[in-house]
Amino acid sequence: MAEAKIIDFGSRGRARRRAGPADPAAESHGAATLGDGDPGISSEETPPTPTLRALFGELAGLASRPLRGLASGSITQLGGLAAEPVHALASLAQTLGVAGEDSLDETISFIRKRLRGDYAVDEFGFDPEFTTKIFLPLLRRLADSWFRVEVRGAENLPPDGSALLVSNHAGTLPIDGMILHTVVYDEIGRHVRMLGADLLFKTPYSHDLARKTGSTLACQEDAERLLASNQLVAVFPEGFKGLGKPYADRYKLQRFGRGGFVSAALRAQVPIIPIAIVGSEEIFPLIARAPGLARVLGLPYFPITPLFPWLGPLGMIPLPSKWIIQFGEAITTDELGPGAADDPMIVFNITDQVRETIQHTLYALLMQRRSAFF
Repeated sequence: MAEAKIIDFGSRGRARRRAGPADPAAESHGAATLGDGDPGISSEETPPTPTLRALFGELAGLASRPLRGLASGSITQLGGLAAEPVHALASLAQTLGVAGEDSLDETISFIRKRLRGDYAVDEFGFDPEFTTKIFLPLLRRLADSWFRVEVRGAENLPPDGSALLVSNHAGTLPIDGMILHTVVYDEIGRHVRMLGADLLFKTPYSHDLARKTGSTLACQEDAERLLASNQLVAVFPEGFKGLGKPYADRYKLQRFGRGGFVSAALRAQVPIIPIAIVGSEEIFPLIARAPGLARVLGLPYFPITPLFPWLGPLGMIPLPSKWIIQFGEAITTDELGPGAADDPMIVFNITDQVRETIQHTLYALLMQRRSAFF
């Protein structure tokens, strides 16, 4: 039986936001492999992370930061809504910096086309024009200015062909998936097709937005169809177990299920790219899940955080944690052959390899970062 490629994240890769020279001591923790005699951090070791009180102490220093962009919107632009609503909205969007790089005339033309229904979607409902011109510019400001995302290992992203991106999942709300989509598009100009849980497609409004921005149901059939059509497909195997885990269990990966994502990659003969995201655990520190209320509302959990529901809608504003997203070297599957997807041991071994690689990388990144918010 052929062996899957063992990968080593290390601390290589170009960053979205360049950091200073790395501490050699920290670099030694960054290399984590899965073989015997692994010098990396064991899965039982958890690096010291700040307490909730310490995190909010750091957050106090950011409380005075103004929200940029809104203050620059002029009363004149708002007043023009009655006379020329399309022109006024396009002008205001450019002032706020959410209209992309198109000229004002191009933005107006885009809005009018949308109002006429003059646009196309694919068989999954994906609307690339809306995603590129509206959705990603909004998220880009969040990624660059609020979370200050640092990207490492972007050279491991394939410029063409199919690949399966596998990431840890956290943060109470699935913001990490949207930020990941933005980062990948900015790095290599390719959209990521997210595999989402059933609840996402049963919730009003989120269903339409998810479909328009490239997400589809997390099932074997859809995953294989996307991979067969040269798409980048992203999956979060922890699901709601990872998204809704308590703050006390931050950065400890939950179970990766039965390895359905590995089976899909093996059948499509595409590489698997492990991704580690640090920073998403701090945006909504989950201190309780209110299971009784969650059952009444039909939710997997009802989040109780230090700010929500006590501050109402204001409590849903994510805290400005500092993010690091690291893309690992690809695990190739083509040498195993499509028939390996039906071998439970091969599927289990690769699933465990991916999980352990991401876990080791999370611990290494936590050791390297100076603070959750700076």
